Amino acid sequence: MREFVVAVDVGTGSARAGIFDGKGRLLARADLPIAMNRPEENHAEHDSEDIWRAVCGAVKAAKEKAGIAAEDIGAIGFDATCSLVVRDREGKPLSVNRKGEARWDTIVWLDHRALAEADFCTATGHPVLDFSGRVMSPEMEMPKLMWLKRNLPQQWQKAGFFFDLADYLSWRATGSAARSRCTLTAKWNYLAHEKRGWQPDYLAKIGLEDLIEHGGLPEETLPIGSSVGRLSAAAAAELGLDEACQVAPGMIDAYAGALGVVGGFIGKPEKLEKQLALIAGTSSCIVAFSKDMKPGFGMWGPYYEAVLPGAWLIEGGQSATGALLDHIVRLHGGGLEPTAETHGRIIARVQELRAEQGAAFADRLHVLPDFHGNRSPLADPHGLGVISGLPLDSSFDALCRLYWRTCVAIALGIRHILEMMREVGYQLDTLHVTGGHVRNALLMELYCDVTGCRVVAPEAPDAVLLGTAMAAAVAGGMHADLAAAGAEMASGGHERLPNTAVRDAYDRDYRRFLALYRHRDELDKMA
Repeated sequence: MREFVVAVDVGTGSARAGIFDGKGRLLARADLPIAMNRPEENHAEHDSEDIWRAVCGAVKAAKEKAGIAAEDIGAIGFDATCSLVVRDREGKPLSVNRKGEARWDTIVWLDHRALAEADFCTATGHPVLDFSGRVMSPEMEMPKLMWLKRNLPQQWQKAGFFFDLADYLSWRATGSAARSRCTLTAKWNYLAHEKRGWQPDYLAKIGLEDLIEHGGLPEETLPIGSSVGRLSAAAAAELGLDEACQVAPGMIDAYAGALGVVGGFIGKPEKLEKQLALIAGTSSCIVAFSKDMKPGFGMWGPYYEAVLPGAWLIEGGQSATGALLDHIVRLHGGGLEPTAETHGRIIARVQELRAEQGAAFADRLHVLPDFHGNRSPLADPHGLGVISGLPLDSSFDALCRLYWRTCVAIALGIRHILEMMREVGYQLDTLHVTGGHVRNALLMELYCDVTGCRVVAPEAPDAVLLGTAMAAAVAGGMHADLAAAGAEMASGGHERLPNTAVRDAYDRDYRRFLALYRHRDELDKMA
């Protein structure tokens, strides 16, 4: 019996791999950086060959650290950002770069080149948009594909495969072009709850009537917990594994994180619906599950069986959170680089200043965090950030004040999303936080006190990898289904309850936050 699985997570800047046992214990982890190209404003590109090299290197390094043999590993699973990989009919890279630089064949999730195309999709008013919050985001794959066809028609004609990044990884691993239900339902307007997932009239309306042909896209999808197949001989050699290793269907990274933190509740549906996953790093994603479809404006979904069988998933999010704090450091830091050490110094000084000044600290400084648009709940990719209340002060303490109020704004944005979710029927009381924000004491405090939710930080060192490992464990036959995997592999957590003494202050901040949105809207509409 093979006792271990490999989980691979490809994020915005790195690929990391972890080795897990059937109890969810992480034996070893390794990560390697991946390249990003920013050739124009709003453009961001990856090299998928570079990504695959990083994946293979990370898997080999993690296996070596764990000290286990290839024949001990029963399955491998992949999760990734919703980036678009473009390949020709022979499976070779096709550039998505306007200058034609061949290596850049992947449009990164955060790329906003397709704003006009996203607006076009929204304007169609097609019923598929009822399952995307009624507004199309430029981060989804359809607008990116429209941009590619409009701006690089020669590449479109050469195309033979369009992959969500997670599906590209399973294709590289197996040679199978099968697609995950998770990726297509969440990012491609594929309706898994309908007899036919693709909607031809919608594709025709947005000028992608030939998408299936050029994209090598199947009519059916693979649910999470199934298997794509076994590793090919070439992939096994590159990964340092063997051909008996099963490959799980790919997952969107945030959904893998959601599975990692709420997996223990899968067999308890009445409790599962009260749990909310917050996967927070460069950006932030909120994920909730329900047995009934509960659509809401500005939310992504509801998506049927995007992760769990028979369940609907809904997602809200913020396009820039950790990235926004990095930006604030660069913008107002007098040449400081946003390293972990710099963030630590700022957080420590903020705590000192709060202790000295109490509730008056930075009280007149207000921030709207939409520096990269508003993903939820306003669904406004054109939205811009606002800072109100800056003095003529460029000191380190001034940076600390702005950093603190940006953290408050991020937490207020999460509260804004939660309130909209409650309006459409979600009864949420517990926020499970995973990702880089767990290491930011300010954000962890604010997520609890600003939202009024019980907050749990998992003991597992990497819940995104853990969720991917759970899916791989089912694909490899180590557990019967996702509920069994969740029950065996889920980790405990550290709980924090809201401080009721600060509720009134944050209620006032929230009223100001909403007022700032109204004022921004007034300015935008002023003739």
